[in-house]
Amino acid sequence: MSHLGRPSGNGFESAFSLTPAAARLAELLGRPVNLPSADCLDDASRAAVASIGSGEVILLENLRFHADEKKGDVDFAARLARYGDVYCQDAFGAAHRADASMVAVPQAMEGRPRTAGRLLEAELRYLSGAIDSPERPFVAVLGGAKISDKLATIRHLAGRVDTLVVGGAMAFTLLRAMGHDTGRSLVETSMIEEARAIIDAVDATATTLLLPVDFVCASAPAAGVETTVSGPDIESGLMGLDIGPASINAFSAAVRAARTVVWNGPMGLFEIPPFDQGTLAITNAMIEATAAGATSVVGGGDTAAAVNDLGLGAGFTHVSTGGGASLRMLEGGPMPGVDALDLA
Repeated sequence: MSHLGRPSGNGFESAFSLTPAAARLAELLGRPVNLPSADCLDDASRAAVASIGSGEVILLENLRFHADEKKGDVDFAARLARYGDVYCQDAFGAAHRADASMVAVPQAMEGRPRTAGRLLEAELRYLSGAIDSPERPFVAVLGGAKISDKLATIRHLAGRVDTLVVGGAMAFTLLRAMGHDTGRSLVETSMIEEARAIIDAVDATATTLLLPVDFVCASAPAAGVETTVSGPDIESGLMGLDIGPASINAFSAAVRAARTVVWNGPMGLFEIPPFDQGTLAITNAMIEATAAGATSVVGGGDTAAAVNDLGLGAGFTHVSTGGGASLRMLEGGPMPGVDALDLA
């Protein structure tokens, strides 16, 4: 059973059907996959499960066609739980959510095996293990647009990592809090006081905070626009769209020296060249560190998309499949879909 996209929750919607997933799964397994009905709980689905034979495979239709899935409804979950003798959770990307299939179903299956699949096992081993028992030096690289998305992560990693590298647009809020001019760069003005507090909190630990000292700047975030290198202060008419060469050198050196390195968030507007050079440089530095024996973990979402788009995902120890879930792990937040399992 699984879900796809964000349907309305009012019944079957063809655009979100799991039919393509059933076809691909059949190819991978080399046997038919039965998608018995447009409703995971109707008579046809129940009959298919009741009559399933050894070696046969049934895929239930998109659980999110029922609004009760997102609500975590226990009655909906109890009906799904009747289908199974064993619950195996392998949807790491949703393990930080309390959806019915993630939490209420395993709760309804108490007394029956409730275990993690191979993907979830790997995600937990690398993301949790990297933070709880890292080989040092331990370096964390954070990027992305908004510092508000990473505040909990910074707090959790402060004192745990040896070096905290911060790039991307989120660095501008920290730099503004330190009194630097940021031009037209993206700044979360409502977070400036919080950014000051975060800087003080990191400074009070043994963690070294490494911020950009220069940026590739332009008048607009567009391909072909004239660029200049400036920083850490930026002229009023310009915006920083990637870390600059001095920052690339400093960040890359920290990463290459690491024995454990975790990365979540691109260094710039990597979708538009030439503002992809910072992200590419961190990618290459992490691959070099991995080849030298370091453990390298890439958080999901934009970061995983960036390294996979570059065709370099195979150079890391682990590339996470879950954006929000991997970030939740890095910030030490609750993982309801994991907590519901029987894990040693």
